[in-house]
Amino acid sequence: MPRILITGASSGIGAALARHYARADVSLILVGRNVDRLEAVARDCRASGATVEPVRLDTRDRAAAIGLIHRSDAAQPLDLVIANAAVNGGNQKGEVETEATAFETADINYTGSLNIVLPTLTLMLQRGRGQIVLVSSLAAYAPLQDAPAYSGAKAALVAHGLALRQKVGPRGVKVNVVAPGYVKTPMGGELKGWRPLEMSADEAALHIAKGVAKDRDVIAFPFVLAALARTVLLLPESIRRAGLYAFRFQRRPRR
Repeated sequence: MPRILITGASSGIGAALARHYARADVSLILVGRNVDRLEAVARDCRASGATVEPVRLDTRDRAAAIGLIHRSDAAQPLDLVIANAAVNGGNQKGEVETEATAFETADINYTGSLNIVLPTLTLMLQRGRGQIVLVSSLAAYAPLQDAPAYSGAKAALVAHGLALRQKVGPRGVKVNVVAPGYVKTPMGGELKGWRPLEMSADEAALHIAKGVAKDRDVIAFPFVLAALARTVLLLPESIRRAGLYAFRFQRRPRR
């Protein structure tokens, strides 16, 4: 029975991935901070036949994250771990994001991911098998001026994930990086601005699952936007700045 752990599983891409993988021969550990939404996703997955353990956890809590990974793996070795939990950052008024917002964004999107990924990696290396997925963003390649901490954290995930892939691949552990474009999610709904080629969370989950199954190094989509984003950093700043101006956004007030 494959054993899969997904963070940020209470909504958006994480929830869509949970529902995608849910079937009778799968054991899911779904991690999130919103208990009600997490339970709703868990019910859907159980209805599809999966064995499900919902876990309320803030991935910034390193001790709790390490404890979860070790308990889960001891009960049954983890086959696939997807570090997906993230927040947008930015500022509601279009100003430079505050220090508090920037640190929170970096802590959740990068450090929180490592709190899950690194203890998982240690255990998988010990047995010589397993797969780890780090969910980044196309903003890693085309940084958004209205979300510098988000863009920086997502870029760090790309660099860290690809470096790990080179190092641990020969030892039997697969590492993949996901870089989605615009996806219709509650988190994405917090943003006001142009969102070209936006897709549903279910469509994104399908792209991700296919890429994971093929063990692709970077699972970037949609293709056109991914190709453009990955060339942005090679352009002169004046052209880059003009091209990215259309992608400015503001955060909507949270309800």
